[in-house]
Amino acid sequence: MNEQGPPRVLVFDSGVGGLSVAACIHRHLPGLELVYLADNAGFPYGDKSETVVIDRCCALINSALALYPSDVIVVACNTASTVVLPHLRAMTKVPVVGVVPAIKPAAAKTINRRLGLLATPATVRRPYLDRLVEEFAGDCRVERIGHPGLVRWAEDLVSGIEVPLEELEEAMKPFREADVDTVVLGCTHYPLLLESLKQSLPSVRFWVDSGEAIARRVAWLLDQAGQRALVEVQMCREGECPVIAALFSGLAPDGITAFMTGLGLAPKELNEGWPSGASGATATGSA
Repeated sequence: MNEQGPPRVLVFDSGVGGLSVAACIHRHLPGLELVYLADNAGFPYGDKSETVVIDRCCALINSALALYPSDVIVVACNTASTVVLPHLRAMTKVPVVGVVPAIKPAAAKTINRRLGLLATPATVRRPYLDRLVEEFAGDCRVERIGHPGLVRWAEDLVSGIEVPLEELEEAMKPFREADVDTVVLGCTHYPLLLESLKQSLPSVRFWVDSGEAIARRVAWLLDQAGQRALVEVQMCREGECPVIAALFSGLAPDGITAFMTGLGLAPKELNEGWPSGASGATATGSA
């Protein structure tokens, strides 16, 4: 537990996608301290075995907790959440929150009962997704797209590389043909692509992701621990950096500080090649 200062949340992902979740958490709970941990040296997780994903996640999160004791851990990665949560919960007493595609709220919104599920190829194939659809959207037609390029396009946005709209148009063709009115963004990278997705699918009425639900869950856990009031009195002052440390297991993406700042997540400190490169931290201030 973080016993000094405001409550702290550790947000973990394989790349930059978890920033969409961190931004939701910060909007709901601006008094929180955030630590962002990205295993971008292991990116993408979808082509790795479950054992490799579990080992990498647990080792990195354990190292981060040793340096940055936290009150909640958020695994902001759909692929990792499907396999690593029981192992993390066995490893630490810190509450762990994972993500699942927001099938239930999407089924509550759709008018024509036609859903589009946009996820990674690995997530689309997992049996747990079939169970979610059966339980919460059994009366809906669910069209699934597991396109391998979307996550990479989201990662490239950080460096100012524009989304290839023609390729995106082609990738979204099944949703247009199925006349879906609601799309589930089943990967935390995908909210970063939302404006481009809206251009490609102008007839979609509802876009649903897991960020808001995760933020509410974090708030509930802090309530249970009697820490919610601390968040509300420790409001983030102008010029402060809500992310006290951004940790990347590989090289930090070009432009990451400016990108995070644009999301309202200015990092105070940036580490790359972490944890072995932890001593080479770069203080970024409010840049």
